[in-house]
Amino acid sequence: MRSVIVDCAMYRDGRRSPAPEDLSDALDEARASGDAFLWVGMYEPTEEEFEHVSKEFRLHRLAVEDALTAHQRPKLEVYDDSLFVVLKPVMYDDDTDTVTTGELMLFIGDSFVVTVRHGEGAALSAVRHRLEHEPEVLRHGPTAVLYAVSDAVVDHYIEVAAELQGDLEEVEAEVFAPQATDTKNTAARIYGFKRQVLEFRRATSPLLQPMDRLAFGNVPFVHEHAQPFFRDVADHLTKASEYIEGLDRLLSDALAAHLAQMGVRQNDDMRKISAWAAMAAVPTMVAGIYGMNFDHMWELRQPWGYPAVILVMVGACLGLHRLFKTRGWL
Repeated sequence: MRSVIVDCAMYRDGRRSPAPEDLSDALDEARASGDAFLWVGMYEPTEEEFEHVSKEFRLHRLAVEDALTAHQRPKLEVYDDSLFVVLKPVMYDDDTDTVTTGELMLFIGDSFVVTVRHGEGAALSAVRHRLEHEPEVLRHGPTAVLYAVSDAVVDHYIEVAAELQGDLEEVEAEVFAPQATDTKNTAARIYGFKRQVLEFRRATSPLLQPMDRLAFGNVPFVHEHAQPFFRDVADHLTKASEYIEGLDRLLSDALAAHLAQMGVRQNDDMRKISAWAAMAAVPTMVAGIYGMNFDHMWELRQPWGYPAVILVMVGACLGLHRLFKTRGWL
């Protein structure tokens, strides 16, 4: 249990205070106090490791199953003894320009918060540390933890979206570069970028409805005076979602422009090939005529015959070259 419980603390009147080591005793003390709550943070627990915590806090078995299985959509579910919230934090790797998502589950109940984290990112130590330095916020109990965690996750969405915006500008510069680049790499990069944005949307879009419930509805185990704060989080989430929708549309436009440019370049190449083939066809045709072995071709016995044929072929090729050059085929 020590390996999966990252931190376990009791907060009384907004300040961290000593608590019994036994979870049941600590929870009873927090509830008896009236101004205290217990915050248990866990990292990727197994079923056996989480069983003790779920029994002590009487967590619903369906929510426990979701917390252990992971790979859940962002959601908010209300049970008899607790509120279950799923968030998907997003991380951006500058070295590989990739977006990865983790999972963060929160159980909010009477005088307790249990957080279960999956994935390498989205550590809550910074959020806990910040709240411990803001006792006036932490004094509001489990609701303050839910707000602080949601706010941190959503604010990071906007930061990651800004990073993706920089990558998008690089892709646009590559697509609309004056000189042609490797079309296969450009198309593969755009497609890979769209997959990153899709992964991002899976984290943000399903969270809009739960945040609206917290911001405008009456949700059990959430303090009613916290609605303005959740409205602020919902506004930031809407901004991030619109940002991502814009990125997706711009990527689609960039991909369409890239494919159109490929078609234009292929047409240019075909015109050039056709022009050179037409110029090559003239001497081929003339040579074919004089290779038919007719007896009565009067110019064959003339001293000017050979120079005249060469001159006709060269003149025809030069005329075609000038014509194609004028029309932009060469």
